[in-house]
Amino acid sequence: MKSLLTLLFPLIVVQGALAVQPSSNPADQTEAVNGSNAFAVDLYGQLSKQPGNLFFSPESISTAFGMAYAGARGQTATQMEHVFHFTLPPDRLHPAMGALLARMNAPHKGYELRVADALWAQQDASFQASYLKLVQSDYGAGFHRVDFKLSPDTVRATINAWVEKQTNDKIKDLLSPGVLNSSTRLVLTNAIYFKGNWRDQFDKEATQKEEFHLSATQWIMSPMMHRTDGYRYYDGGTFQALELPYAGDEIAMVVLLPKERDGLPALEQSFASGAAGDWIQKLDFVDKVILTLPRFTMTQQFELSSALSAMGMPQAFSSGADFSGMTGKPEFTIGAAIHKAYIDVNEQGTEAAAATAIVMRATAARQEFPEPPPIVFRADHPFLFILLDTRSGSMLFLGRVADPTK
Repeated sequence: MKSLLTLLFPLIVVQGALAVQPSSNPADQTEAVNGSNAFAVDLYGQLSKQPGNLFFSPESISTAFGMAYAGARGQTATQMEHVFHFTLPPDRLHPAMGALLARMNAPHKGYELRVADALWAQQDASFQASYLKLVQSDYGAGFHRVDFKLSPDTVRATINAWVEKQTNDKIKDLLSPGVLNSSTRLVLTNAIYFKGNWRDQFDKEATQKEEFHLSATQWIMSPMMHRTDGYRYYDGGTFQALELPYAGDEIAMVVLLPKERDGLPALEQSFASGAAGDWIQKLDFVDKVILTLPRFTMTQQFELSSALSAMGMPQAFSSGADFSGMTGKPEFTIGAAIHKAYIDVNEQGTEAAAATAIVMRATAARQEFPEPPPIVFRADHPFLFILLDTRSGSMLFLGRVADPTK
């Protein structure tokens, strides 16, 4: 059974010059999370320029590029620090990110969340021992020697098979023919897998096809889920925010819904890491919300080179790139940065937790006062959503539903 399944693959292809569990200060982990969240909003601003649905993992992309940044030097490193908001010195940043990854890979009650990292290196390439030690100790990255020079297609099949294994065969053929070639020297892969049931499930019998308004004048029919319950909620004036927790109460989906059917562009304009954090902090429990949410599945894939260059790090993708921290010489440049994500949202969840919450509220009701009118949260038009690690505050996933039927 599943209520939400998420698979993420940022993949960095590094070309030749031709073109033990980490520990860290909790304050450093908070700083790393704040940086990842700031990057999330910046990247959303770039990717949201294209119309339609949108889904990616800022946490996962930051982690993959954290491994690349560990080998960056000079202006290449400076640009990456700016784009990814790496504000800590390297000797504190990488352990902090490693500690956050270790927490994600720890056993969880009620849901699955795991991360896998791997390096695929040209078999005759020489790498700095300090670099390999860092990515293996702080990022838990497996190191694999392969032969890109003579057998790029064989290596592509090997990496694709690894991806399939990490995702229970949900994503196949991530790397298309031609992505790897004889000049490839290193591929950095990162995969995040999440599977969780809603803490308070939706009743499948209540789901029915209803209008979802693509704009103020256009609509389509889409399966809409319904539930009336208590939720953490915030009224932002021009928008509503609602938190839907998953079993275990450590991961939650926060939905940001414009009040106007064509209000998403204005909400996106005001969406910033500081503002989003403030909105989440203002969520407060209310006894009764009449919730309508579309059932949706989406798959997204991006080549991130252009977006990241536009955000301020073009050198990493140019012949002037300096990743000498990897090999001792500035002989690598990033040839491709591929990110793929899949998400499926439906009705299933944890029935017992929902019953407990309802009983508690019922026994605390004061009959001498009239009930306040229920809050209506009807997500029948485009909205934003965040999958949030409520322990660290990290935006693990970020997306936009423009059309739930696509």
